[in-house]
Amino acid sequence: MNDVRDLVIVGSGPAGLTAALYAARADLRPIVIEGAEAGGQLMLTTDVENYPGFPDGILGPELMMKFREQAERFGAEFVTADADRVDLSASPFGAWVGSTEHRAEALIISTGASARMLGLPSEGRLLGHGVSTCATCDGFFFREKDIAVVGGGDSAIEEALFLTKFASRVTVIHRRDELRASKIMQDRAFANPKIDFRWNSVVTDVGGDGQVSSVQLRDTVTDARSELDVGGLFVAIGHDPTTKLFEGQVDLDESGYVVLPVAGSTATSVDGVFAAGDVADHVFRQAVTAAGTGCMAAIEAERWIEARRHAAAQA
Repeated sequence: MNDVRDLVIVGSGPAGLTAALYAARADLRPIVIEGAEAGGQLMLTTDVENYPGFPDGILGPELMMKFREQAERFGAEFVTADADRVDLSASPFGAWVGSTEHRAEALIISTGASARMLGLPSEGRLLGHGVSTCATCDGFFFREKDIAVVGGGDSAIEEALFLTKFASRVTVIHRRDELRASKIMQDRAFANPKIDFRWNSVVTDVGGDGQVSSVQLRDTVTDARSELDVGGLFVAIGHDPTTKLFEGQVDLDESGYVVLPVAGSTATSVDGVFAAGDVADHVFRQAVTAAGTGCMAAIEAERWIEARRHAAAQA
C-alpha cells in the first residue's frame, strides 16, 4: 500500500480535473486515477464553443489537456489506468489499480457518464462531424439545416424542441408508434411546425463522407427501407453513469447515478466521499457545470478533512 493521502480522485473529466486543481492548490496532495481513457466525454468532441474563456472555441481534447496541465502544475499526481475496485467502508478509503492500493482520508467520485449510442460503425465514424449526443452543446452548428433526433423520451423531445431554434426542420425518429415523453412535452412537440415524426423506424446507417448527409431507416412493422436527407443526427436515447465500481458502497438511484442527499452539496451517503460531474448529474451534463461541481467537491473535501483533524486533536 502507498502512503495514506489526503485525497483520491477517481475520474478525470472536467469535474475530476477541476477538483484536482483546487485540491492541489489547497495542498491536499491529490492523486487522480484518471482511467485508461482519460479526459471524459470531451475527448470525443471536436469544437467546444460554449466553454467560457475561449471566444474562438477550442478542441475538446485540447481543453482537457489544459485542465490536466493546470492541475499538474500545482502538484496533482496522475495514474493513467482504471481503478479496479474501491473500499468506501471507512476512512482512509481505498482504491486499487491492479495490485497497487491507494488510500486517502477523503475520496471524490468523478467517473462521469456516457451517452448511449446506436452501435453503428458509421455513427462512430461521424461522431463530431454531424453526429452528436448533445443539442445544447452542438445545436448552434446546425443553423438552417434539416436534422434528425433519435429517441422518444423526454430527453429526445427536449432536444428536438431546442434544435428548432436553429434547424430548418427536425425529424424525430422513434422505434414505436407513440412517444414515451411526458404529455406536456408531447403537446409542445406536436404543436411545433418545425418538428416531423418518423414512427416505427430505426436508423440502420448514417451516410456522409466526412459530414452527415443522410440516414438510412428501417420500418419496424413492414421492414421497408427508406432514406432521409439530413445534415445532422442527434442520438438521444439516454446516458449511463459510470458507477459499477461503486455499487453497494455508496447510494445510487434507480438509474445508477450517485445520490447526493443534501441539495447544494456534493456529499454522498458515505461521510468523506463526494461526487462531482455527470456521475451525479442527469440534468445539465455540461463541461462547465461539471467543472463547477468539481470545485465544490474539492472545497467540501478540504473542509471535511480539516474538521475531522480538528476533532481528533480536541479528543
